[in-house]
Amino acid sequence: MLNKLSNFEFRHPILCYYANVTNKIQVVRIENIPNWYFEKVVFPGQRLMFEALPEAILEIHTGAVASAILSDKIPCYVLRVIEEVSADTELASPQEKRAA
Repeated sequence: MLNKLSNFEFRHPILCYYANVTNKIQVVRIENIPNWYFEKVVFPGQRLMFEALPEAILEIHTGAVASAILSDKIPCYVLRVIEEVSADTELASPQEKRAA
């Protein structure tokens, strides 16, 4: 599916979401983007929102502090947060609302 994304989509960061649903500390990192590095400690039950390029790969290292093992690799486009706007949502600014 990665090859179905357009070059335009690859140039802009996307908002991503990851949750540590385990009972162990995890270290998540992205290393596959040149000149860019991301690493965070994620505690059990903690949720994380971050920006990354769609082609970035989030590595999840799970285990004890001294001996974490790589337990998963997730493409960031899979972790993308999709924001929806309801038809009932008013998009006018506060000034526009008063003028109407």
